[in-house]
Amino acid sequence: MSGPRRIGILGGMGPEATVELMSRLIAATPARDDSDHIPLLVDMNPQVPSRIARLIEGSGADPGPVLAQMARGLERAGVAALAMPCNTAHHYAPVICAAVSIPFIDMVERAAARAVAQAGQGARIGILGSPALRQIGIFDAALARHGASAAYPTDQPALLEAIRQMKAAGPSAAAAATLGAAAADLAGRGAGVQLVACTEFSLIAHAAAEQADTLDTLDVLVDAIVEFALGPDHVRTKDKMAASAVT
Repeated sequence: MSGPRRIGILGGMGPEATVELMSRLIAATPARDDSDHIPLLVDMNPQVPSRIARLIEGSGADPGPVLAQMARGLERAGVAALAMPCNTAHHYAPVICAAVSIPFIDMVERAAARAVAQAGQGARIGILGSPALRQIGIFDAALARHGASAAYPTDQPALLEAIRQMKAAGPSAAAAATLGAAAADLAGRGAGVQLVACTEFSLIAHAAAEQADTLDTLDVLVDAIVEFALGPDHVRTKDKMAASAVT
């Protein structure tokens, strides 16, 4: 391979999470000079219709067509694969995949594989994310494919409120306290390994890590992008069980 392959990012959900992905990707790339870094094309589109409004409240426009249009634009611009730093928006992964001929790096599938590799088959994996994840069941399905099941915090409305507060005002001590309480709740109910499964919560993932053994889905996506763009020898956390989660 002559150089790193270019990756297209379906971004803006939310904007800080997209910037955090880019920052972590730079830190994870073994580079000696600018040219060693992974080239990105980022469609930062905060106007993607609200996943919360569509999936939780049952109102609002369908994000699927907008995400498909973004994916087609990135493909036309010459990217080799697509990635999306939003767990809930992975509900629309089939729509994205149907719109393009290039691979989509599936953060949910890879995170499920990594969590089960860490916790073992038959484990209950905690899911720290939007209540929409429980409604649409994407982590339930992904974990089931790897022989595990999902567990969710008791106070789902508190998590939703924390996400909304972060989208409005950024990370806060109050949001971190909510996330920490949710992680402690899950740990007390036997979820020894937990996924930080909202990229807003990735910004305050330390609060969950203080209470439980956590795996941040955003870090999983970073590793997957490095693997695709540079090859498996460059991945800091090699995980062959998850290597097939590119659709």
